[in-house]
Amino acid sequence: MYDFSQVTSWIHELLLTIMPEWLAVTIECVAIGLILLTVYALLALFYIYFERKVCAAFQCRLGPNRVGPFGLLQSFADMFKMLIKEIIRLKNTDRFLFALAPYLVILASMLSFAVLPWGEGMQIIDFNIGIFFLIAVSSIGVLGILLAGWSSNNKFTLIGALRSGAQMVSYELSIGLSVLTMVAFAGTMSVTGIVEAQANMWFIFSGHIPAVIAFVIYLIAGTAETNRGPFDLPEAESELTAGYHTEYSGLHFGYFYLAEYLNLFIVSGVAALLFFGGWQPLHIPGWESFNNVMAYIPPTVWFVGKAIALSFIIIWFKWTFPRLRIDQLLNLEWKYLLPINLFNLVLMVIVIVYQLHF
Repeated sequence: MYDFSQVTSWIHELLLTIMPEWLAVTIECVAIGLILLTVYALLALFYIYFERKVCAAFQCRLGPNRVGPFGLLQSFADMFKMLIKEIIRLKNTDRFLFALAPYLVILASMLSFAVLPWGEGMQIIDFNIGIFFLIAVSSIGVLGILLAGWSSNNKFTLIGALRSGAQMVSYELSIGLSVLTMVAFAGTMSVTGIVEAQANMWFIFSGHIPAVIAFVIYLIAGTAETNRGPFDLPEAESELTAGYHTEYSGLHFGYFYLAEYLNLFIVSGVAALLFFGGWQPLHIPGWESFNNVMAYIPPTVWFVGKAIALSFIIIWFKWTFPRLRIDQLLNLEWKYLLPINLFNLVLMVIVIVYQLHF
C-alpha cells in the first residue's frame, strides 16, 4: 500500500521529459543528499533531547524544560551555540589529519545511514551486497577516531584513541558474526531481501533460539561499538578529560557529537532491520484482521519506531550500569561474546539445515 518506488519512478520519468538524463540524475543526487543531511541533523537533535529526558527520568529530575515548550528547543539552542563557537587552531598538531578526522567520522555514519531501509522504495543505497557494504563503511569511523587522538599531540587523546581502536576493532567481530548469523538465516545480503523475508514473521520470532542469542550479543556489541556507557572507556571523563576529542572545539567537536548520536540510531536501525522486520508491520499468522490493521501504519513509522525503542534500551544501559575497566571490556568480548557467537553461528546453520525454525 505504501510503495514509494512508484513515486520516485514517476519523478525520474518527469525529469527525463524536460532535461537530459545526466542532468536529471545530478538533480536527483543533490536532492537526496540534501534530504539525507536534513534528516541526519533532525535525528541528531531529537536524540540529544531524547537522551537528556530519559537520563533525567532515571535520575528523578526534569531535564531540559526552559527553552521552548517542555524544553523542545534546547537542542536547537545548543546547536546554534556550537555553530558560532570558534574553531581553535592548536600548535604542534598535525594540521591536516587533525582537521580530517571529524570528517571521516561523519562520512562513516552518513554512508551507513544511507543503507537503512526507511520503507518500501525509500532506501538510498540498495544492492545485493548491502549488508557487506554496511559493515565495510561503518568501520571507517575508527580511522577518524585514531587520527583525532594521534594528531592532537596530547597524551590523553592518544590513550583515548588507542582504547577506542582496541574496543571498536574487538567488538566489530561480535557485530559481524551476529549479522552473519542473520544473513545465513535470511539467505541474502540484500537489505531489501532481508526485510521482505520477514513479511509474515519477524526473524526474532521465526529464527528460534539462535536469533535471540544473536540479538542480545548484537545489542551489547553495538553499545560498545558506539562508545557508549558502560563501554565509554575512550571518553572516560574522570581519567582522560574528554578522550580522543579533548582538543576539538566548535564545529569540529560538533561533528564527533553528532556522529555519536547518529551511530546510536544506525546501530538501532540495523537491529530493527535484522531482527524486527525493518519497515515490515507486525504480522501474526492466522490473525488476518489484526494484520490488515497493522498494514495501514506507514512503513517509515514502523522503522523509526522500532529504532527509537531499541535506542531506549541502549540509553537505559548507559544510565544503569557503571563503567567497566578496559581489561573487563576486552575480556567480555574475547572470552565470552566471541566464543558464544561462533557457537551460535553453528547452531543457526543446524536450525537452517534441519528446518527447525518457525
